[in-house]
Amino acid sequence: MLKNLIWFLFCCCHTVLLAQKTDSLSLKNGIIKSNILATHHFGIFSSRIEQNFKIASPQKFILSFNYTSGNTFHPYVEAYFPKDLEIRKQLSQVTWYNRNFNFIDQETTPADYMNIVIDAVIKEFRANLNIPISEHHEFGISLRSYLITKGKYPFSFFTSDESIEWFHSRLWGGEDPYGRRYYGLNQVNFEYADRKGNTLKLGNNDFFIGGVELSHYYYPSFLKTPSKQLYFNIGNHLGINTSKFNPSIDYGLSLGGVKRFLLKNKNEFNVGLGSNVLYKNVIDFGEVVDLGNNRFLAAIEANIEFTKYTQKHNFHAFSVNYHIQSRYNKLKEADYYKLLGQWKEINGGWQHGVETLYKALSNWTFIYTYGRPKLKLSLFFKEDFLVNNAPDFQTGVGLQIPFYK
Repeated sequence: MLKNLIWFLFCCCHTVLLAQKTDSLSLKNGIIKSNILATHHFGIFSSRIEQNFKIASPQKFILSFNYTSGNTFHPYVEAYFPKDLEIRKQLSQVTWYNRNFNFIDQETTPADYMNIVIDAVIKEFRANLNIPISEHHEFGISLRSYLITKGKYPFSFFTSDESIEWFHSRLWGGEDPYGRRYYGLNQVNFEYADRKGNTLKLGNNDFFIGGVELSHYYYPSFLKTPSKQLYFNIGNHLGINTSKFNPSIDYGLSLGGVKRFLLKNKNEFNVGLGSNVLYKNVIDFGEVVDLGNNRFLAAIEANIEFTKYTQKHNFHAFSVNYHIQSRYNKLKEADYYKLLGQWKEINGGWQHGVETLYKALSNWTFIYTYGRPKLKLSLFFKEDFLVNNAPDFQTGVGLQIPFYK
């Protein structure tokens, strides 16, 4: 009799503990964040990879919606890429802004040519569905779309030209440091001509479907160490780009890891580190615009998150994310390109439209998430501290709704 009673109590306690663990995982599965990829004027046409910092396949279907707004400004700039190897060698020995190259024609001075100007507030609308397949597998579907706008109040309160230039004039940067006021605030000027003669042009309120992304995540047991609260996931990514400028298919791989620190007051501290690589344009469906001659985009991402739970078992999560992505164009071209722009009229950054294509792009994102069992709401803002204006400043909001166990 006593033996049966002890066994009954053990089973009850085990069931309660398992339920608490299940509820905890359902409420807070690793690091919570919405899609925070930058609204880069080339990146929006490709299927870039959002890093996964979950520790396990979700227990329910998760439907999420993300909205983000980013201000990008690059004055008009032209670039010549001499084909003659001797001229390339001569130019490589001179600082880029002192290079002397005068294009005459393709017979006398053969060279590739491109030009670009980007001035817009780019808004992304994204819908995601994450489906648990099994204990160790998860499938994700994401549909992304974009709207090109002037960024006027009140729809772009933080990312409008007025807000950014007010910050520069009153707090940091000085008066019109990059020429926004010189060209005029609240403008849309989105044009790019690649070296093959293809053109990309968008106007105010132009809307397009960027594409559909399919992801499969595997949470292997052999990479999981629960005793050390260390978890990993491996991702496969297939992107179908549907814009008329880049109808194509991308493929990528990702690896993410999370280290959990469970605090004595039941709060937690999570550290995530991940990397991914995307092979752009594995298949092209017809003529596409050259959106960078580096076919691979690699990224490294780190995320630190502190989570405080409430007495009602909800939570507040505060995190800082650092993301760095490889350059869009091959670095060797920066040794000999010749740039032309209105450098006298603009205080700085007149060359960014081309120059930043040869730089690794990095940004910091600050995220706040409020979580309840039936929803999670995230707010974030992203800043490019290297001032590459790709984009300059970005804000966003994400909503996650778990359903159907």
